[in-house]
Amino acid sequence: MRLPILLSLFLSLPATVYCLEVPLSLTLNAAIRMAVEKNLDVRAELYNPAQFEADINRYRSIYDPVLALETNYTESSTETFSSAGKAVNSKALTLNSSISQLLWTGGTASIIFNNGYTNSNVVTGWQTGVGVSISQPLLNNMGREATEIAINVSRSSKFASLERYNSRLLSTVAQVRTEYYKLHSLREERDVKKVSLELSRKILSETRARVTAGVLPAMEILNAEFGAVTREKELIDAERAVSDQVDVLRLLLQIDAEVSDLQTVDLPPRERIDVIESDAIQKALNRPDIREQKRNLELNEFQTRNLSQKTRPDLALTASTQLTGLDREYQKNMDKVLTFDYPVWSVGLNFSYPLGNGAAENEYRKSKLKSEQLTVQLRALEENSSKEVKAAIRGIAAGYKQIEVADRGTAFAEERLKAFIRKNEVGLATTKDVLDVENDLAVSKSNQIKAVVGYANALTTYWQVTGELLEREGIRVVEGDADKLYSATR
Repeated sequence: MRLPILLSLFLSLPATVYCLEVPLSLTLNAAIRMAVEKNLDVRAELYNPAQFEADINRYRSIYDPVLALETNYTESSTETFSSAGKAVNSKALTLNSSISQLLWTGGTASIIFNNGYTNSNVVTGWQTGVGVSISQPLLNNMGREATEIAINVSRSSKFASLERYNSRLLSTVAQVRTEYYKLHSLREERDVKKVSLELSRKILSETRARVTAGVLPAMEILNAEFGAVTREKELIDAERAVSDQVDVLRLLLQIDAEVSDLQTVDLPPRERIDVIESDAIQKALNRPDIREQKRNLELNEFQTRNLSQKTRPDLALTASTQLTGLDREYQKNMDKVLTFDYPVWSVGLNFSYPLGNGAAENEYRKSKLKSEQLTVQLRALEENSSKEVKAAIRGIAAGYKQIEVADRGTAFAEERLKAFIRKNEVGLATTKDVLDVENDLAVSKSNQIKAVVGYANALTTYWQVTGELLEREGIRVVEGDADKLYSATR
């Protein structure tokens, strides 16, 4: 094989060099889908909103009616002033029941059905009461917002955790794109090293022949051997880097260990992307991390309103009414209840207030301070997003220019190598000169590969900081994703 033929092969790089084993070929879209479905960090994050869904349903149970049943049997022998010194032997049985219901106003309504039987040497008979009662807060803990505080906190926390899940997805998809193109670039660089090694070995072979023929001094063999050994070491490092990157991608996508190798299919984009800075900044304000911060602020403001109620006194209205009956026989006792002749009713107010009320007052102040802190943090996030967008736009512009510069550099390096090979053939350039120029071409091709991947990464960063990466990849998170996980748990 003549040196110019090998040179033409080198100049045609980068190109994919396939090994004998058949690897798993992955498109970028397929890699992203695998990460969304299988990545352990992403899957673990989805459990948080599912747990908050469990909290929501748990706290909704405050509206479940409560059935209470009570029975008690007492036997006693006592002496009282009214019994004139005689012992009163008594047997008593109580059978009480009630159903209570929490109201959205914060009050509690109850239906009661109490039965008592007494058998003594003084009195024997049944006493029954059927009635309703209600207790309604008038200041503290009054209203739906106060009553459903735990439900609303859990719901807001669930929405915030969904945004955090979105953020995790966003960073994972960005990581997949980066690692996918990194594997592509490492393979391309490995292929450059392979051809560079073959070229140096060819130069070594031709140098030995020319030294043997007396055309070149023996020193040229050492230069050629050193160049070949150096490139062999670089190829070993490149092979290891590819294997390490395959493992990184395999772990990220949760690909079975049985898969021997991964092969990227899609090439990094080279087309120019024009962006409008003002539009990009506006998009960035709707990023998942900013939406999460807004959810946290809403949640804390909601808790602050509830804590403001805690600074008020406890004032509750209580009311009850009851129909009663009393007779030696249970049926006659119940007949008296149904005649409505023996009603009992009551109305009252219960007031309490801790003097000073320092605990509630400071809880309220702390919550207000927390809201102010979250507002400042939200503003910082928004300002930082603007800075990140501007930096990402500059990264895109610089990345595209780097491709143009790297293309020109590679073209110049190719022409230099051709020229030095011709000089070497007529004795105007040493073997070391040719190897140095060939190494410059390898570096130029490596820079070309890095420039293209760098531009692809700059686009990924831009779409990540604007928050539009998931939409571009067709990924949409809905509340039902967590609800399905919750429903599937038994």
